[in-house]
Amino acid sequence: MSLQAEQVEALIREWIPMARQIDLRVEAIDADGARIRIPFDEANKRPGGSVSGPVLMAAADTAMYAAILGVLGEVAMAVTSNLNINFMQRPGEVDIIAQGKILKLGKRIAYCEVDIFTSESEDLVAHVTGSYSLPPSD
Repeated sequence: MSLQAEQVEALIREWIPMARQIDLRVEAIDADGARIRIPFDEANKRPGGSVSGPVLMAAADTAMYAAILGVLGEVAMAVTSNLNINFMQRPGEVDIIAQGKILKLGKRIAYCEVDIFTSESEDLVAHVTGSYSLPPSD
């Protein structure tokens, strides 16, 4: 691994100020990918008593980014080129966990997959696929 979880979290919080606002945490970086957590906060709730869809999308996008940073290191300009999310069930008022992995890492694009569940259950809340455009290597 190029970077550890604490290093990736610090970079994400520096480069993406919203990560601080939602208290996004990078819990693990390993050969399988990255695991992030967004603690429940009333500000992230939607009507009906559940974490909002945009927060789930942020969790997925960040899990992909964290997995890429964990492998490639400080690649600030790796950017989302596609994100497809399927919402499976309402998560409720709980912490959101996103487990992201890189399916294929090429020279210019990374294909990823993310499973989103909660701190209360490993039942899928959402399933995500996406890709990241990678900057040219020097």
